[in-house]
Amino acid sequence: MRIPSLLVLIGLLLGCSQPEARKPVVRKTSSFMSESIERNKILTKAENQLIQKQMEEDSLHTYLNSEQGFWYYYEKKDTSDAPMPDTGDQIVFNYEVRNLAGQVIFSEEELGPQSYFVDKEELISGLQDGLKLMRERERVTFLFPSYKAYGYTGSERINPNQPLIYKVELIKVNKLTDNEKN
Repeated sequence: MRIPSLLVLIGLLLGCSQPEARKPVVRKTSSFMSESIERNKILTKAENQLIQKQMEEDSLHTYLNSEQGFWYYYEKKDTSDAPMPDTGDQIVFNYEVRNLAGQVIFSEEELGPQSYFVDKEELISGLQDGLKLMRERERVTFLFPSYKAYGYTGSERINPNQPLIYKVELIKVNKLTDNEKN
């Protein structure tokens, strides 16, 4: 009887001792980050080669290189002083989305006219930047690498890391006053 009582007493003493603090888990992310950076460099280089090939095969158009990391050409350029959108302006535009092989992913008819408050609503970053390069009544074709479109996640009909062609027509720019923009 002494042994079981002694075991119970030892169990209680050990069970009531202060818990030992957990030491923080140290994870070295430098290798993960380095590998991720290298993968992205390779991916970006491959996409840029595909886009360059696309532009070389299209001898009918002269492509411009944007400062934001995409390429474009004007199908219809307006040389008048038609308005260009500024942050907060409301615009109406049509567009369609194609893959680099030219197959339609989203048609202009399917999407319909889009209303957008410049830089106040969500759009893919390439389209946000591209619309600000346009004048009312212009039609522009943009070549967006995946990082300016849907990136590594893709979307319902768009594959991850897929460069895209956007054909955009800026229909109307509604210039808003500073009071209306806020």
